[in-house]
Amino acid sequence: MPDTVHDSPEVTAVRSEARAWFDEHWDPDLSLGDWWERLAESGWGFPTWSPEWYGRGLSSRLAAVVAEERKRAGAFGPPSGIGVMMAGPTIVAHGTDEQRKRFLPNMVSGKEVWCQLFSEPGSGSDLASLQTRAVRDGDEWVVNGQKVWTSGAQFSKWGILIARTNPDVRKHKGITYFVIDMDQPGIEVRPLKEMTGGATFNEVFFTDARVPDVNVLGEVGEGWGVAVTTLAHERNSLGAGGMGVMGGGEIIGRPDLSRRVGDLGNASSGSGEIAGMAAAFGAGGGSMIKMLPQLFGKGADPVVRQDVARIYTLLEIARFTGLRAQAAAARGERPGPEVSTGKLMASTIVRTLRDAGLRIEGPHGMLHGSDAPLGGMLQFLALFSPAVSIAGGTDEVQRNIIGVRVLGLPGEPRPDKELPFRELKVGTQTG
Repeated sequence: MPDTVHDSPEVTAVRSEARAWFDEHWDPDLSLGDWWERLAESGWGFPTWSPEWYGRGLSSRLAAVVAEERKRAGAFGPPSGIGVMMAGPTIVAHGTDEQRKRFLPNMVSGKEVWCQLFSEPGSGSDLASLQTRAVRDGDEWVVNGQKVWTSGAQFSKWGILIARTNPDVRKHKGITYFVIDMDQPGIEVRPLKEMTGGATFNEVFFTDARVPDVNVLGEVGEGWGVAVTTLAHERNSLGAGGMGVMGGGEIIGRPDLSRRVGDLGNASSGSGEIAGMAAAFGAGGGSMIKMLPQLFGKGADPVVRQDVARIYTLLEIARFTGLRAQAAAARGERPGPEVSTGKLMASTIVRTLRDAGLRIEGPHGMLHGSDAPLGGMLQFLALFSPAVSIAGGTDEVQRNIIGVRVLGLPGEPRPDKELPFRELKVGTQTG
């Protein structure tokens, strides 16, 4: 328990209120679903969110105090994943009150899983070149096309989708942002087998799938600006800003709400890039690199000690970067270029942790699964590590963002930005 003697009056008040609430309401015999619902209604699950929308309006610094009190009580954190980390903040920022009332309750209570339908086979780093089309049909839109690398699509109730609704304007225009029901005949999900052994990423095919016009987020044709909000939160959640979440939230793949909280232990199930980041930070990270040298009798090795010191330093720098991004979000601001710095930092940490850990394990690093040290956590991270440099925008994209928006360097010539999309030759489009 932290020393409260030197807490400011503001911190003391929040700590006291949070402690009293968790002491009164935490019950390990509750089902996970019941606990998440209770936590969501209290506002303590997402304390930086607006009080009107399941939060407490606290700063990131005070939210850390809430997390301390939750952990002190032994209580599990709120659900995590694409819903609350990306879709939720975007809906709060750009949605109508009716949309917030409809989508947020089951999101913050973990009852419904969300996925992100952005990337396409021919539109990855150049996301604005996407070709999935949505054509208006009365009060609905008819969607045809394909998305790829969609985490958790096979488990999701809702998807955040960007599709082209006007090919006669430049590519960053004519894109509309939708919330689409994944449980319908016109959507086919095909899991992709990964070298980690899992299959949490997917291809998603749309064949005359339908989405009501009331599920348009923002204005028709102005979806790129809405998508930028999602991308900023994605980079924050996958980078430095997500470390606090990894240490506090429960990582969800397909939540089994019938299980008892007391039976879950600390082994939260994960999916895709979220699970990989959890292995690096929340579930392992500093703790893993601290245990490994002792486990292999290398605690006094000066090279190993230097590796450990470097990783701890990187983690602390990353947490500081994440706090700045979280503070901006708490003020209602869209995360800025600082999330690109945090994303690059996360890539560096994962690679450093992977390389140092495998050097420490030596020949044992060739083992896998339950035969490997620490249950194969490091081996999973090693196989997953390339994804951290790709998901949410590649390292190269992040460096371009920093160069242009932070350093003021000239951007690359982009004549295609002003041409009508119909005239471009992108992916499989021939004109």
